[in-house]
Amino acid sequence: MGIEIERKFLVDHKQWEQLAKPAGIKMQQGYIVDEIDRTVRLRITNEQAYLTFKSGTTGISRNEYEYEIPVNEATELFEQFVKTFLEKTRYCIDYKDKLWEVDVFEGDNEGLIIAEIELDSEDEQFELPPWVSQEVSGEGRYFNSSLSMHPFKTW
Repeated sequence: MGIEIERKFLVDHKQWEQLAKPAGIKMQQGYIVDEIDRTVRLRITNEQAYLTFKSGTTGISRNEYEYEIPVNEATELFEQFVKTFLEKTRYCIDYKDKLWEVDVFEGDNEGLIIAEIELDSEDEQFELPPWVSQEVSGEGRYFNSSLSMHPFKTW
C-alpha cells in the first residue's frame, strides 16, 4: 500500500514571478470517481499518463496507488470516463534538499498557484521557501479533485 503524506501551500505571486525556475510540465487531470472518501484520477502530459487511486484524507495522509499507462489509452479513457477535469503546469523545484511541486493552474482555476511537498512522516520538519505563503493542507477546496468541480474563479 502506498501512503501519500502531503502538505499544500499558496504561493506568493510576486515572488514566484521573480524566481528562476525550470521548464514546466503541462498536465491535464481528470476525475473518473470523485467522492469524499476516494478518487480515481487520470493525469496526462505530452509524454506520460497515470491512473491514480486515492483514499480519503486523514490529517495530511491518505492511501495512494499510481500506475503508468499508455498515453493513447489514457486519452481514450479521458474522453469516455472523465466527469470533471482541470489543466495546470507543474514546476519541480528543489529547495533545502526537498522537492516542491508547484502547480500553476489554468482555465477556470487561473490565478491559483499551489506548492506541495511530500513527506516521509506527518511530523517531518522542513524549511519553507520564501515564495510560499499560507498553508492550505486541511482545506478541501484546494484539493485538485475539488478544483475540478468548484473552480477558483467561482469562489
